Amino acid sequence: MKTFCGRANPTTGALDWVEESEEYDYHQEIARSCYADMLHDRDRNIKYYQGIKAAVQRVKARGEEVIVLDIGTGTGLLSMMAVTAGADYCYAVEVFKPMANAAVTIVKKNGFADKIKVINKHSTEVTVGPDGDMLTRANVLVTELFDTELIGEGALPSYEHAHMHLVQRGCEAVPHRATVYAQLVESERLWSWTQLQPIDVDDDKRLMPPPAVGSCSGAPSVCDIQLSQVSPQSFTALGPLCTMFSVDFSQPVSSASQSYSSKFQVQASGQAQVVLSWWDIDMDPEGSIVCSMAPNWTYADPKEGPWRDHWMQSVYFLPSEMAVREGEEVSLTVTHDDYSLWYNLSNSQQVSMGSPLDRPMCTCQAHLVWTRPRFGELNDRHRNESYINALRSVLKPDSVCLGISDGSLLPIFASMIGAQKVFTIENSGMSRQVIEQILECNSLKDKVQLLGMRPEQVTSADLEGQQVSLLIGEPYFSTSLLPWHSLFFWYCRTALAQTLQPNATILPSSATLYVMGVEFQDLWRIRAPCVTCEGFDVTPMDEMVQQSLDFRESREAEPHPLWEYPCRGLTNPQPVMTFNFQQCVPEQPITSQGSVPLLRTGCCHGVALWMEFHLTDDVTLSMGLMEPVSQEGACKWSPHRKQGVYFLKSPWESSGDGRASVSYNLTFDPSLGDIKLDFSIASP
Repeated sequence: MKTFCGRANPTTGALDWVEESEEYDYHQEIARSCYADMLHDRDRNIKYYQGIKAAVQRVKARGEEVIVLDIGTGTGLLSMMAVTAGADYCYAVEVFKPMANAAVTIVKKNGFADKIKVINKHSTEVTVGPDGDMLTRANVLVTELFDTELIGEGALPSYEHAHMHLVQRGCEAVPHRATVYAQLVESERLWSWTQLQPIDVDDDKRLMPPPAVGSCSGAPSVCDIQLSQVSPQSFTALGPLCTMFSVDFSQPVSSASQSYSSKFQVQASGQAQVVLSWWDIDMDPEGSIVCSMAPNWTYADPKEGPWRDHWMQSVYFLPSEMAVREGEEVSLTVTHDDYSLWYNLSNSQQVSMGSPLDRPMCTCQAHLVWTRPRFGELNDRHRNESYINALRSVLKPDSVCLGISDGSLLPIFASMIGAQKVFTIENSGMSRQVIEQILECNSLKDKVQLLGMRPEQVTSADLEGQQVSLLIGEPYFSTSLLPWHSLFFWYCRTALAQTLQPNATILPSSATLYVMGVEFQDLWRIRAPCVTCEGFDVTPMDEMVQQSLDFRESREAEPHPLWEYPCRGLTNPQPVMTFNFQQCVPEQPITSQGSVPLLRTGCCHGVALWMEFHLTDDVTLSMGLMEPVSQEGACKWSPHRKQGVYFLKSPWESSGDGRASVSYNLTFDPSLGDIKLDFSIASP
């Protein structure tokens, strides 16, 4: 049996559906999963173990046999904890078949096969009775069904069903309860992720956002990030940290939509724009065993904040910003359905308690076309100044421009600066609608012509018989995952060769791929073997992950927003490949071999990769490092683009004397538009 998987095709800028073997789909899911991250999360594991021990003892104290239901067992870790704590029997439910198989192996390896039954089903399909999956209802419910938003993995419907059909009334639950917290803030940086800001293009010319975008409530999905990497200096708290609602998992749970409000007095005047949110879980009824998702800047010592990637923090954008005054009483309302949360703010007298508020939806199309990082990129003043300065240096009064990027403002900049004629390719109908709104709002509809076609379809007639003197791109394409996927610009330039003047200017003129050996502060955990977890042997899980990585993933880079994942550069940044956009895409592969010495002490976990685009001889934009690496190796990464990360199979302890180096062997295949990567450590 075959399976179809979506893969970015840099030669076409499209997402191709590629036929893979039946093993590929779950190998990819295992390889890119966060199971290793969870097993390395000691704070989580210790708190769960403590909560399970306490729950088992409470049931035993009542003189009852301890029957545990573990929903979403994964490796079987929590079930093994329960049996070790004295549980008489455990039913461990896992819907993902490869994980269920791994749990069976791990349970057997640790000697618990007679006390733990692994059930490969969704919990809502589990039956109870003499011929059922469970002989009797459980009196201890253990679950790990949470995501960054708490309920996004279907926790509420699963709990609802479990209480109706699988557990006894008055059962013990681990965790016992969850509590959601929220704080209202003003933040120019975070607000720039959801609203297009005015852009100064020339001394007397300003690009204004369309009213429909400004009044739109935005994308309904949560923005989940490592909030610890957002400095408190980048926002102003307008109110206290509010306790929004709690869910008691030991009692019947409802998945029906509900709203909760918290009234408070505004602490500082400003524009209410954003809600920062996280949750914690009490592992016991007394709340003495707490696992918190609070960002590290809430701790007296930020280093004490546990790192985890499977549970992060949430940023919610209010449907519209609201001016608030210090001392004013306002009410923050959170509403949830069975899978998601959203927030609203109002004056206290305007709040109607009890009736769920409508889920926000994008009505302007922009929030469906542009991601949150893309909004931030379009609003980046330094970036826009770089593009505008580059355009000024190459534009002439008689310039005929053609833009190639998805949902880009560059062609509009070119028109406002003074290009004679501007065309831009927007193959997506939704993207065209957004750009049309911007053109109309700025009275530029007759200045910029949108071409709803692919580059290879553009004819001289589409360009009104003119040849292009300036081809421009950021480049940005919505299907790009890895840094070099933006080389689709090169393929577009090649397809458009016949429409270009012989001496046409290409902006950017070229691009350079950079690599750097790095030590990750925490991200290494998502790929590191665990071996043992709280005393239990989980090597079968390590072996399964490694087998899936070896299936393909270990030979590929992964996209990660490195601004969220601090790392140190152990080598200097090294340019390894340059792509000349003045020429068409070559037919022969481009290869690059070499090595970069390890100049700083630390553990080299892998290699960071990014692109730098040379707009002109004087203007270069980096999609990776934003400033030189410090003497200690500290890095500041672009917050708008993901960088590539290639994890070494075995990390290397660098002495920093330069004798060991990161060796690379790269091949750019023009027929695929992809780069084959091979990195290793070369030591004397």
